[in-house]
Amino acid sequence: MSFLFSAPVNSKATDTGLLIFRLFIGLNIAFMHGMGKVPPADQFVGMVSGMGFPAPSLFAWLAGLAELGGGILIAVGLLTSPAAIVLAINMAVAGLIFHSSDPWNVKELAFMFLFSSILLAFTGAGVFSVDSKLGKRN
Repeated sequence: MSFLFSAPVNSKATDTGLLIFRLFIGLNIAFMHGMGKVPPADQFVGMVSGMGFPAPSLFAWLAGLAELGGGILIAVGLLTSPAAIVLAINMAVAGLIFHSSDPWNVKELAFMFLFSSILLAFTGAGVFSVDSKLGKRN
């Protein structure tokens, strides 16, 4: 019954939890948020411009690719920590700059993705990932 209260680090339960978490977070970011931003619509480029970024088209592409590509990389567990760092930066911009004047219930999702990305940057993908399989070859 002790497994209900804690899972040892590096256990199958921890790795299974990371897999489920990565799939949920990664696929949501990629397909619910990133897919609609690649290629970036004029409205999205305008929003990026309104935040004061130079070369708003470039930054709109980078944001969309970070969400679409980063989400897919996280879901499959490939380059998980670097993808999570890029997504964390992207979500920090979304939560702290784009949604700065919005109420918490509007910016909450950006912060959920931000802190989910931070978690994955620190933990990595776990055993059930491409990262793990590639690491065993070295």
